[in-house]
Amino acid sequence: MKLRIGTRKSKLALWQANFVKEKLEKMGHQVDLVHITTSGDKILDVPLAKIGGKGLFVKEIEEALMKKEIDLAVHSLKDVPMNLPEGLKIGAVTERENPFDVLISKDHLPLEELPSNAKVGTSSLRRQVQIKRRRGDLRVEMLRGNVDTRIRKLDEGLYHAVILAYAGVKRMGLEDRITQVLEDFIPAVGQGSLAIEIRQDDSAVEEIVSCFDHYESRLRAECERAFLRELQGGCQVPIGAYSWIEGDTIFIKGFVSDLEGIKFIEGMRSGEATKAQQIGKSLAHDLLREGADQILKEVYGWTP
Repeated sequence: MKLRIGTRKSKLALWQANFVKEKLEKMGHQVDLVHITTSGDKILDVPLAKIGGKGLFVKEIEEALMKKEIDLAVHSLKDVPMNLPEGLKIGAVTERENPFDVLISKDHLPLEELPSNAKVGTSSLRRQVQIKRRRGDLRVEMLRGNVDTRIRKLDEGLYHAVILAYAGVKRMGLEDRITQVLEDFIPAVGQGSLAIEIRQDDSAVEEIVSCFDHYESRLRAECERAFLRELQGGCQVPIGAYSWIEGDTIFIKGFVSDLEGIKFIEGMRSGEATKAQQIGKSLAHDLLREGADQILKEVYGWTP
């Protein structure tokens, strides 16, 4: 079968698309990559929180999918909005890579040893508040762009350190640059997995991409995405969640914070792995009762 994969043009996005492409070709399919420039790629000097969130990295690709200009799309799962356009679905969630953030510093100093007032680059509010809670004396400044662009700016001396997702750094072959894996940081929802998005009515493509679907990773994704969906959260509020499975039990810990990390509401839930979405929703309601509702109200003007 001839298949067209929609992808962004960044090196990481192309790595991800080619990962899927090569496996499909081994299955005997003819595969073409369709490069699509998204709104998120065009606007690089403004924080995502101010221009619409991570959904800007998938909007134009989803439009091409709905217009049948492509047959499937490959995204970083953490960039996929909680509510998909009508007619689209996630056909597969790939096996999760290490989901944590990493710190890369120019002098190979861990977070705890960076000099006071050192400049740390990240565009993520989630990362910003967790840095502030651990090192309130550091300067956290906006840094957007692709993995290689951010590391280049670090090497040019514009930042003392940058924080990135382990998965992206590894996929770019830059693991040797990692100074510290921040396992005490709660990562972004879905960080580390790829999502293959398809049309709901395309049963042929759904069957083909099912080989990429990793059961445990999908359960964890469903748990974390249910948590975020219940909070109706976006890039305007620092929110993180991380789930894992032990035996038949799924665990999830998550947080909601104000922009300064002063009101930091966190918690953990566990339950049957087959009820992953329910467990994620339950944690969201726990945090809302503990004060997350007020944080969300201050930002959005309403309570979930």
